[in-house]
Amino acid sequence: MTKSKRIQMDMPPRSVDRLKALQAKTEASSYAEVVRNALQLYEALIDEVDRGSKILLEKDGNITPLIVFGA
Repeated sequence: MTKSKRIQMDMPPRSVDRLKALQAKTEASSYAEVVRNALQLYEALIDEVDRGSKILLEKDGNITPLIVFGA
């Protein structure tokens, strides 16, 4: 089992509000769970873009590319 590493960071109020909103929306048990989930999704997106994939969003039959760091 790996040992956890405590990380402390300062965040602007708007970022804290976003973190709280995501915790509520996803019913995450903690801010750490929100951050872990966000990192997993972020890593998956970056890996796909690095492999040459395009991330597409579809709504009401309209398809729009998701720009990930100008890729």
